[in-house]
Amino acid sequence: MISKSQLETVYQYMAQFLTDERRVKIEEQSEKSSKFVLPILEDVYQYRNAAAIIRSAEACAFHKVVALQEKNEFSPNIRVAKGAETWVEIEKMPSRQSSLQNIRNRGYKIVAVSMERNAVMLPDYQIKEPVALTFGTEGKGVTEETLDFADEMLAIPMYGFTRSFNVSVAAAICLYEMKQKLITSGIPHLLDEEERLRLQICWAVRSIPSGDEIFENYLRSIHL
Repeated sequence: MISKSQLETVYQYMAQFLTDERRVKIEEQSEKSSKFVLPILEDVYQYRNAAAIIRSAEACAFHKVVALQEKNEFSPNIRVAKGAETWVEIEKMPSRQSSLQNIRNRGYKIVAVSMERNAVMLPDYQIKEPVALTFGTEGKGVTEETLDFADEMLAIPMYGFTRSFNVSVAAAICLYEMKQKLITSGIPHLLDEEERLRLQICWAVRSIPSGDEIFENYLRSIHL
């Protein structure tokens, strides 16, 4: 386990390769980042939807997305993402209950976004603990297996003849509303200092040409 002081040393080393503008941006944005809401995407196959969800997550300062893959590889369209993929960590996992259990073991409540099974409407939902918002694939929605496994259901109110939103639109609505709920709740939801440092290092590495190589060489030089 790397200590906080070691993380500070690593970040300061990597930061010397950044422009002042990029360094300030990384430090300012990391202070707004939160892992309290974790988007989970079930086998999303349209690359435009994948990219749009990443873009929405980053815009709300949720800098990690889990992609559960079964038949389809999660492959966002970079042009649609507009650079958000630089700042968002994508963790790919197999689409099965063991992956959801892994996420639950990290301290997340599994919340399936679906109109099924007496779902709580988004405006009425009270966020009190970290939630993993699970979105289903295009067309079919959240799988029955995930609905059975989930701790709660969450639904977006619908007012027209149409009974569902596109998955990327649904994700944008939910992530934005959850962000607003967190801001007004007073719940401590931002990253702690060590988490911010780890995120800053990650962003610095991604911002530097040959950043991975520079990073790995430095860790070896200080025996980490």
